[in-house]
Amino acid sequence: MHKKALSKGIFALSFPLAAMMAGGVQADAPEMTAEEMDRAGNIYFQRCAGCHGTLRGGATGPGLLPEDTIGMGQRRLESIITLGTEGGMNNFDGILDPEEITLISKYIQQPPEEPPEMSLADIRETWKIIVPEEEWPDSPQHDLNWENFMVTILRDRGAMGIIDGDTKQLVTEAETGYAVHVAKSSSDGRFWYVQGRDGRLSKIDLWMDPPQVTAEVFIGIDARDVAVSKYGEWENKYVIGGGYWPPHFVIADAHTMEPLKVVSTRGYNTKGEYVHEARVAALYDTPMAPSFLVNVKETGMIWQVDYSDLENLRIDKIESAEFLHDGFFDSTGRYFMIAANFSNRMAFVDTVERKLVSLLDTGAIPHPGPGANWVDPECGPVAGTTHLGEGRMSFWGTDPENYPEHAWQICDIVETDGPGLFLRSHPNSPHVWIDQSMHPEADVNQWIQVMNKETRELTPIHVADRPAEHDAVALHFEYDQSGEEVWVSIWARGRGHQEDGAIVIFDDKTMEEKARVENLYTPTGKFNVYNRKAKYKHG
Repeated sequence: MHKKALSKGIFALSFPLAAMMAGGVQADAPEMTAEEMDRAGNIYFQRCAGCHGTLRGGATGPGLLPEDTIGMGQRRLESIITLGTEGGMNNFDGILDPEEITLISKYIQQPPEEPPEMSLADIRETWKIIVPEEEWPDSPQHDLNWENFMVTILRDRGAMGIIDGDTKQLVTEAETGYAVHVAKSSSDGRFWYVQGRDGRLSKIDLWMDPPQVTAEVFIGIDARDVAVSKYGEWENKYVIGGGYWPPHFVIADAHTMEPLKVVSTRGYNTKGEYVHEARVAALYDTPMAPSFLVNVKETGMIWQVDYSDLENLRIDKIESAEFLHDGFFDSTGRYFMIAANFSNRMAFVDTVERKLVSLLDTGAIPHPGPGANWVDPECGPVAGTTHLGEGRMSFWGTDPENYPEHAWQICDIVETDGPGLFLRSHPNSPHVWIDQSMHPEADVNQWIQVMNKETRELTPIHVADRPAEHDAVALHFEYDQSGEEVWVSIWARGRGHQEDGAIVIFDDKTMEEKARVENLYTPTGKFNVYNRKAKYKHG
């Protein structure tokens, strides 16, 4: 059943995941029909599984098994889902209607059931060539400045919006997987690889007119991240996708998208406990070695997977802390920094030596997103993170050679008005831009903070300017090709208002609004081609 659904390329709303997971109604749980179970399962997959786990065993969020939920009672469960929590869970009163909140509250009191596994043969059945290589253009088919395109996640639309950074016009919407988490490019920026939550890994060619998907493959039925090889002779040779379910990673041919190898990530955590649902949270290519970093969320293990010989795969397993999520590199490309968010720590890895350098307590549930590097007048090169659990931005030193006293130590903590998801900066910018999107109130989550790198002072800016029924938050920052503009998303999540999203464009120096791109369907992350191309050339 799952292979048929995957081959059609349909996402959660018509995906039979709920039926696979529904293990029958718990005796002392609220009664539910099969139709209600299926509907609630789809809601859970779309909105809840990322934090609470496909099997509801918990991760960044707590476990939602019957033994965790039945004793809480229907009314309390509905209240938590409606209003959110101070621990970092956002409110769903504008995202789900009251009937859906009641439904999902009943659902999480039922026993879960494992969805099916996927073999390499299963994955290969989903591989699809959409535009044959002989039809690829030899040069751009349009006269647009494609290196200043903003490849933009239209989260609930199941597409990537390609926006011209020069004209501020939407060029096209490329159909991809549902709720794409991130996008990664080939080293020249022409091709973009995006991983949908439904497991669909898509390749987009920006030279086509309009840009479009050339090939795709489903690497699982729930997934988050992707990376492309960029080192030496393996440049642009492999692409890797990581599964939440099944818990594995898949290496494919980056040219054709043919799946080549699948590797399970089940294993033992840092305490020596076996983890069945050991999900792949984040994937990165290492600039100084022919390897991918595979961050296994529940185990706290960072796998450095050497792709120079797929038949004799070398994997260095680096112990850090649970639960791994988003990460980024320091300004040199040697040190990888990732949030072990439920451990309230950042982990630092030397990718040349392939070993853990340090662990650092930063605050409640760090979440750097793509992160930010800059130079602090006191601590030298630094990097920072926002937090899901509290309103703060913490930053630390990253230069063990020239500033050893500050390396992997907190340089400063800047208090914001609420928890956030993203921060961003640019080498030529005097600022660090910080969102507050996880706060439940519009008078905080529609505002951002801009920190002066020299003084560490914050300037609040009202971005979203949307009525309450839009349930809109301001989040995620990206600089344009010039490094002079900062693009900020307005994610309108309210039911019936998803098309009221926008991107607001600011002058980085003056912090004044310059332009807007309106009528976007749930825009979240965006990625400038020029800025996201391979920054480091080694090997």
